[in-house]
Amino acid sequence: MKNRKYLVASAVALALTSGQAMSENVLRWTSQGDALTLDPHSQNESPTIAMNGMMYESLVTRDTEMNLLPELAESWSNEGNVWTFNLRKGVKFHGGEDFTAEDVVFSFERARHEASDYKEQIKSVTEVKIVDDHTIELVTDGVNPILPNQLTSMYIMDKGWSEANNVASPQDFAAKEETFAVRNTNGTGPFALVSRAPDELTVMAAHADWWGKGQFPGNIDKLEYRPIGNAATRVAALLSNEVDFVLDPPLQDLKRIENADGLKTTTVPQVRTIFFGMDQGVEELRTSDVKGKNPFADIKVREAMNLAIDRKAIQRVVMEGLSFPAGMITSPGVLGNTEAQDAEIPFDLEKAKALMSEAGYADGFSVQLDCPNNRYNNDEKICQAAVAMFAKLGVKVKLEAIPKSQHFPKIQNRTSDFYMLGWGVPTLDSHYVFSYLLDSEGSWNAAAYNNARVNEITKAIASETDLDKRTMMIDEAWTQVRTDMPYIPIHHQVIAWGMSDKVDAPIASDDALRPRYITMK
Repeated sequence: MKNRKYLVASAVALALTSGQAMSENVLRWTSQGDALTLDPHSQNESPTIAMNGMMYESLVTRDTEMNLLPELAESWSNEGNVWTFNLRKGVKFHGGEDFTAEDVVFSFERARHEASDYKEQIKSVTEVKIVDDHTIELVTDGVNPILPNQLTSMYIMDKGWSEANNVASPQDFAAKEETFAVRNTNGTGPFALVSRAPDELTVMAAHADWWGKGQFPGNIDKLEYRPIGNAATRVAALLSNEVDFVLDPPLQDLKRIENADGLKTTTVPQVRTIFFGMDQGVEELRTSDVKGKNPFADIKVREAMNLAIDRKAIQRVVMEGLSFPAGMITSPGVLGNTEAQDAEIPFDLEKAKALMSEAGYADGFSVQLDCPNNRYNNDEKICQAAVAMFAKLGVKVKLEAIPKSQHFPKIQNRTSDFYMLGWGVPTLDSHYVFSYLLDSEGSWNAAAYNNARVNEITKAIASETDLDKRTMMIDEAWTQVRTDMPYIPIHHQVIAWGMSDKVDAPIASDDALRPRYITMK
């Protein structure tokens, strides 16, 4: 058994960093919303994944160019349905505990729990076998050619620490559960938690015993994260040197930042698509004046709603040109996105009105649109623009714009009729999108989309090794989805970062800040 020290994360981190009280390289940064939780298996939400990834690590990771790299596994190999991972030796958790194979077994079991938001990603893994302290075998329910791609945010926790602090199971976020792991951590990553005040301040300090010390260019000693919801205030904080880095500067203020002395911006197309979901599965919408039936269950209504959106106007007016109108709910760079599948759905209000009339809704109907106001670029403004566009169709939309911590549970608990969602694809493969959003059992499929052939393809491509055959099946599934229109694609995001010119932070298309690559002058 390991020699374990059961210390709370803040005490551990303070001890680790006592010699760094006068740290020279302190990165003070901000964005509009905080991580939802520090439990690494609770919420599959990008800002949450990114923050947890500063403290926790996975077997496999990605660099700023989205290339796969070894992390807690030094190497891996595959034979049939068995993947062998050779674990890194000499790795220490922040509390001083040794990292071994039993922590990997424990973490996979934990991530398979019903409350975990990662169970789809490791669904194919049927068994985790310990070969020795630093070798494991992942056995899948068939050949899985993309398993390493699915593990990049499957973080490893310390088994003893988790059990000692009653967090052997992940937090049930949708039920608003509060556990020790929500505000405390014990990872193996480059930074250890010093303090955590949700929505106020999170402080992390460099882990002195990190295995990767000296192997990466980063020279950050301390991270101070302060979420600032108001866009103007975020910009003001950067302009006044209160923060060094803004993850999501308002698009309309980029020129102002670029023209300010000592500041700079950088942009890149993001692997993320913004869209609206329509619950077509319930018999009667909860917020509609239509009783006894569901307008969204009619393909003609869904097509009309798609045709009523002027995506180019949103791109031009709302997004300052920093978006790409979308025809599908996954972005370029993901296997399955093609020019044909991603062809923009045309704005055609007259055809939309005709379809509504054919469906029996010539006078429209009412419904509520649930929208986050602190998650995506101009999220509330996009929803406001869409409300005006739907009004021209006769659909009277009441906008409910709320913080993401309140918005996402409505989707997960299936209590939203009509909602905005953005979806990134860390695996760069359509299977990830299918398994969460399009498979009938997908945990984020609040649209209640259910097509037998798409379900069949989702299962089949998880084990198909013939790339050409697999690509053809993926294309077939997207063709079916484009026909069925369960969602309303809006655009693929372009992300922008703003920072002091003393900070060198290479931007990544998944919008994740990776401090191990950040240097400060």
